[in-house]
Amino acid sequence: MITDTHTHLYSEAFEEDRDEMIARAKENGVGRFFLPAIDSTYTDKMLTLQKAYPKEIFLMFGLHPTHVKENYKEELAHVEEMMAKHTAYAVGEIGMDLYWDKTYIKEQRAAFKMQIQLAKKNKMPIVIHCREAFDEVFEVLEEEKGDDLFGIFHCFTGTIEQAHKAISYNMMLGIGGVVTFKNGKIDMFLKEISLDNIVVETDAPYLAPVPYRGKRNESSYIVNVVEKLATIYQKTPSEIASITTENSKKIFGV
Repeated sequence: MITDTHTHLYSEAFEEDRDEMIARAKENGVGRFFLPAIDSTYTDKMLTLQKAYPKEIFLMFGLHPTHVKENYKEELAHVEEMMAKHTAYAVGEIGMDLYWDKTYIKEQRAAFKMQIQLAKKNKMPIVIHCREAFDEVFEVLEEEKGDDLFGIFHCFTGTIEQAHKAISYNMMLGIGGVVTFKNGKIDMFLKEISLDNIVVETDAPYLAPVPYRGKRNESSYIVNVVEKLATIYQKTPSEIASITTENSKKIFGV
């Protein structure tokens, strides 16, 4: 069984064929889907989906860094409320993103730190979004490091040094479609990272792997990621699926 540790199944991109898309994923061996949050506007869709697929879908709650604005404290109050009312398996996706806009860099940092502390309080993992912000993310992780800090560095696209640094903070690396890209670079050093530190993801509908690059991603395409990792690590795809699913259970506790 394959675990997609990061998929936005509630995205508008799947409005026309969501159930069919989930069925395709299940036919391809995906048995578990972990859904990261973005902001409060998606909460109802996430809860509805989880009710429709109670055995396959697992929710996280959090405020995505690109959605951190002046009202971030209201959004974080919503995250806390949802975590109190519903079963969550992580606080995510959270972090910093300086690619699109640096207007709210202070607020992003504050929201990231507050959500890490919320995860610690609830003994939960965090799922980190980091785009053009490795130094800033590592700065916050350094301040918060400890046995109670753990989780996944989602969509890891850094260097081998950054990989080792992320792992030193008890983070597993979320590997998705980028590993199949010719210019993705991480495939060059990934074999030097123990498989014990790897989970797989799609980030659907974003970052579709080759041969679907540039098209809408979906959870069934995770098999292309698994096959690429099988080549890198000289294992069978079923071994990669099994090991990464076990790793996901260590992180999410389920």
